Amino acid sequence: MSSLLFRLGRFAARHPWRAIGAWVLAAVVVITASAAVGRDLEDTFDAPGLDSQRAAALLSEAGSGDAGLTARVAATPRDDGETFFGSPAARRALAGLQAELSRLPAVLTASDPAGGLRGGGRAAVADGTVSPDGRVALVTLRYPVVGKLDAGDLEDLKRIVSARAGDTVLRVEAGGDLFMSFEEPETGTGELIGLLAAVVVLLAAFGSLIAMGLPIGMALFGLALGVSAMPLITYLVEIPSWAPVIASMVGLGAGIDYALFLVTRHREQLAAGMAVEESAGRAVATAGQAVVFAGGTVVVSILGLAVAGIPFIAAAGVAIAAVVLIMVAASITLLPAFLGLAGRSIDRFGLPRRRAPRDGRDPRTRRRWRRWGAHVTRHAAAYAVATTVLLLALAAPVLALRLGFPDEGTLPGSRTERQAYDLVADGFGPGANGPLAIAVDLAGDTSVVEPLYDAVTGDPGIASVAPPRIDTEAGVAVLLAVAATAPQDDATRATVERLRSEVFPAVLDGSPARAHVGGQTAAFADLGDRVKDRLLLFVTAVVLLSLLLLTVVFRSVLVPLKAAALNLLSIGAAYGVLVMVFQWGWGASLIGLESPVPIVSFIPMFMFAIVFGLSMDYEVFLLSRVREHYLATGDNDGSVVRGLAGTARVITSAALIMVSVFLGFVLGEDPTTKMLGLGLATAIAVDATVVRMVLVPATMKLLGDACWWLPAWLDRLLPAVDIDGGTARGGRTEAREEPKTTLPTG
Repeated sequence: MSSLLFRLGRFAARHPWRAIGAWVLAAVVVITASAAVGRDLEDTFDAPGLDSQRAAALLSEAGSGDAGLTARVAATPRDDGETFFGSPAARRALAGLQAELSRLPAVLTASDPAGGLRGGGRAAVADGTVSPDGRVALVTLRYPVVGKLDAGDLEDLKRIVSARAGDTVLRVEAGGDLFMSFEEPETGTGELIGLLAAVVVLLAAFGSLIAMGLPIGMALFGLALGVSAMPLITYLVEIPSWAPVIASMVGLGAGIDYALFLVTRHREQLAAGMAVEESAGRAVATAGQAVVFAGGTVVVSILGLAVAGIPFIAAAGVAIAAVVLIMVAASITLLPAFLGLAGRSIDRFGLPRRRAPRDGRDPRTRRRWRRWGAHVTRHAAAYAVATTVLLLALAAPVLALRLGFPDEGTLPGSRTERQAYDLVADGFGPGANGPLAIAVDLAGDTSVVEPLYDAVTGDPGIASVAPPRIDTEAGVAVLLAVAATAPQDDATRATVERLRSEVFPAVLDGSPARAHVGGQTAAFADLGDRVKDRLLLFVTAVVLLSLLLLTVVFRSVLVPLKAAALNLLSIGAAYGVLVMVFQWGWGASLIGLESPVPIVSFIPMFMFAIVFGLSMDYEVFLLSRVREHYLATGDNDGSVVRGLAGTARVITSAALIMVSVFLGFVLGEDPTTKMLGLGLATAIAVDATVVRMVLVPATMKLLGDACWWLPAWLDRLLPAVDIDGGTARGGRTEAREEPKTTLPTG
């Protein structure tokens, strides 16, 4: 493989405009096709086999509007002393608003608080469209299922709400799952902050504007191509609208990291007197091969999300994996073309008062890292125990992990969805923001409807139940129940479980009828349970695939096992930090979080897939250099120290870039994006410092030469992989000559 990569890199450097032209042509084709025939990205939270999914199917079968999306428009008089009961002006304004909302083209039905108020108000209070105190009116708009809608339907509603911002009679706010399905996530801020941080780190690492610009240019090009391709990928799988945000987060960090490793190796070789084209080819054959395997590990980990059995999680994984693959391809084709264009001018335009090291490395920094590596290996047992205890302590809060889904009550107070949520909760009770849609498959037995209605109404967790609606043709009855607690409360989940396990069986015993609880609140609870059920299987699958890949790469049994164990420790620590910040509220205000929230059900899976893959990046880059020295010298301890000294600076720089990119997304408004950004930043920071710089050298010292043990029978079975690029250097592996310095002894 290294020979192929060497030829590919040398060709791109020798003919840079051909390589760049091919990438530009691909970008033009993809962007044009995406604009012309690309499909809209849509959010769907369907998952086969869930009780809430069966309820949704019954509701759809019955033609009930409860199967589609809803929007909730809340209105209240501007004057705090007025109510809809006593203000004719407020009632007239409400009637006008309601009429305009009803005329929206995609709206199937709209509730009628204005009609109820014309009868004196009792009817409106009885059907739940006006609050008992008369302060809040609620117009519920029912839409078709998400596949029959698009973002324009949300924009139509938002225009009506925005037009009433200056209304002197009514204050109008809107929310609901129409917003959740089509409100575009905030983009741009996180990417910009990450880019600025990357510029600073790369300037500090390279000391040259040109060397800094090459990774940035490659990553931006790859990111633009990857994100533009997503509307085309939707022909294969339905990509959720939030996938580009996560893909940008991961792709930008990974792309810059991959380019950083390649440019570092290239500059070292130029400093040794190698020709530009030869150096670019060898950089791709060595560091580039590590990029291919590291990127492959990321892709394998992310595609492992398919094990979850939740289609939208798997689809988002496909989108992220596609961006990572594009970044890998750009690293081994587009970047060497840039290197060929830059030639020996790569170190020009250095920072004032700082001369860029001609060999791409600072001897003083390398000596410091060698001293650190020697110190850790002399006290390997103490460092191994201390850091393991530290990581286990950080991971301990994961035992209190509570999966759920933040509702609109967790959004910033400036958002109309949050203000509508608060109005509805104040006027109708906290459960009104997440009604439970109970669908009953009657199977010919209509006699169960009234007893079931009475039993649900009598449950202590239910505040109210609307009169049942029966579709005799479809054989389905529908009950809309409002819980006494907020949608994300544990008590609400307990109510859903009690209805399913106790209330329904008690009423339907002996009847062929079956009842199912649906609605957004129940669906998110079911998704959380599905994730819990599949998480162990998913982790096992990803770890086994990664172990197989690393065993092939490093021809070792213990190195892959050690890598997997240490990665699990860093991911566990990141999970613990999420629990402390988002569930317990420690430091939540520092990241703009107004109240504690549960951990979004799919975040642990996404975090594990992404972090496990990215952590393997650093493992591959570090251990490939260690193995290179070990094959040349046979000295495990010295190879660990030299490998650490040769890669520590670039690994910490790469991690700093990745952490900065991820933390940039914490500044967004969406709690889910904050959660993923903080979790990934924590995991990478822990992995690149505590794990890579302390635990890895300590454990490799303790394991000694056993690190590289591989049974002969397994060695014969595994394919030969030249991760060190020895083939590209003339058929043998040789360690890079380094200054002969004596390792410190104290």
